[in-house]
Amino acid sequence: MTTPALVRSRGTLADLLSGRSNGIGLIRLCLAVGVVLSHSKPLGFGANDLGYHLTGRQTNVGTMAVYGFFVLSGLLITRSARRTGIIRYAWHRALRIFPGLWVCLLITALVVAPLVALREHGSTAGFFDNPWDRGGPLAYLQANWWTGVRQYGIHDLLKPTTPWGEKSGSSVFNGALWSLKYEMFCYVVVGVLAVTAVLRNARRFVLFLTVALYLSILQDWVSSGQFSGPASTASWSFDSPLVGVMSFHYIVYLGFLFAFGATLDLYRERVPINDALGIGSAVALGLSLLFGGFFAIGLPAFAYLLVWLSVRMPRELHWVGRKNDYSYGIYIYGFVFQQVMASLGWSRWGYVPFAAMSVAVAFAAAFVSWKLVERPALRLKDWTPGFVARRTARTVPVEQQTAVAEEPPGTQPVAVGGPTEELPQQPATLVHGR
Repeated sequence: MTTPALVRSRGTLADLLSGRSNGIGLIRLCLAVGVVLSHSKPLGFGANDLGYHLTGRQTNVGTMAVYGFFVLSGLLITRSARRTGIIRYAWHRALRIFPGLWVCLLITALVVAPLVALREHGSTAGFFDNPWDRGGPLAYLQANWWTGVRQYGIHDLLKPTTPWGEKSGSSVFNGALWSLKYEMFCYVVVGVLAVTAVLRNARRFVLFLTVALYLSILQDWVSSGQFSGPASTASWSFDSPLVGVMSFHYIVYLGFLFAFGATLDLYRERVPINDALGIGSAVALGLSLLFGGFFAIGLPAFAYLLVWLSVRMPRELHWVGRKNDYSYGIYIYGFVFQQVMASLGWSRWGYVPFAAMSVAVAFAAAFVSWKLVERPALRLKDWTPGFVARRTARTVPVEQQTAVAEEPPGTQPVAVGGPTEELPQQPATLVHGR
């Protein structure tokens, strides 16, 4: 007789990842914590991110967490786009990203920054003078409102009082937010592919796009002239409305991981979920991190490993993140509070205490953000303007309205890619770091 464990280790992604019972919530929570742990070294001590030297300067723990977020987002966002109309899709994405981000920016500019100014200068005199000028608090809000961080600092605060400020010579309140514009870029691309029916009728295009991005990464890796070490930094950028400068390098690397996740969803009935492949991916990832070849071998291995773990995670852990998703809050608040703690000198006790305090504070901020901002916003996911609802009611046959009204609660299928499932992610490297 076949055991349940063996049944779950044999099958396709379509068979084994079709509902909310999975390990994605726990994985994303671990990725968010990884970002905070990785940033604890540069923000607390001016050192490189956690794991940078161990991986031969190829990557670090925070960047690996970023990559993981984009893989899972690609999988879940694509599934969501296939199951909803374009207007509803855009509405869900906006609810998941903007309310939490906007409140974080407001708290940073109007609460945290004045308190930092009070500590550094003894008063807030001049803080709100010409606030719309470059470097001012309101200019900070205006510049960063649409996910693109076009102003990192406020009035040079934190520059002389933090290890990162001394090392970079700049004021930075929340460097982790820089990646949100790439997440939003991927959302827009998926929306375009959905509205043009590519996701439904021409999924092979997404597969070709994924392969093309991977070949570009291979070419970048080969051109670097070294088996280990960072990828080539050669890149070009362009200025995008609302979000500012977009780097082609990040579009390719993060876009590949997002597209990889999207391809897994589109070909879910052909993607095998097998323990041998999962363990092999873990081995390949580990070897590439230690000895080189991470960008050629480790990236796709890591992507498959995350999906395999999502299925193979013990069922006892599937509850994590199902009702309360703190990962986004940890990501967007971790950096700013770590900077504040560093300015207070809390890193003087060493890395482990500073990292532990950073995680605890990030969790607390994420808890408040989820309870007071993110979850209330997500309750609006099914909201429809009154005039649209009335028009729909007039066009739907009476017998169909009755059938829907009489459908008992709990009979609707629950998809993995609901609006509370996707998280940007949000990459963990410091300001334009890799």
